[in-house]
Amino acid sequence: MVLALLVSGIVLVLVLLGLFVFGLRRRLIQRSGGTFDCSLRWNVPEGQDTAADPSGKGWIYGVARYNGDRIEWFRVFSYAPRPRRILERDAIEVLHRRTPQGEEELALLSDSLVLACRHRGTRLELAMSEDALTGFLAWLEAAPPGQRVNVA
Repeated sequence: MVLALLVSGIVLVLVLLGLFVFGLRRRLIQRSGGTFDCSLRWNVPEGQDTAADPSGKGWIYGVARYNGDRIEWFRVFSYAPRPRRILERDAIEVLHRRTPQGEEELALLSDSLVLACRHRGTRLELAMSEDALTGFLAWLEAAPPGQRVNVA
């Protein structure tokens, strides 16, 4: 009986510690400001559209942070202190925007818009709120003089 209580107590402490570390990591990411919730679907096949694949598979929930001329994207459910993906402003080409279709609506945050992009030859999709999308597009268009901007 004592052993069961001890094991249960240790498991509870480990779960609480894990949740605390998740919260602390997110706080550290957001500390520098310029963050927004952003789901990512990386390496989307070129001909794929939601009519062909309405399942909503491949979306990963994350937090993006502006850092100079790049966007750093972090997975939410990770302990990694470094960004999972880095998108450079001059390499992002916006293809089109759309609303989530089919089961995507369940996989993404409510009121998300999907922005199809290409980054160094890799097709990706970003899903974010309308306010975050406005800020993202403004950030893209605010490139320093001489840099190309690819906003559709």
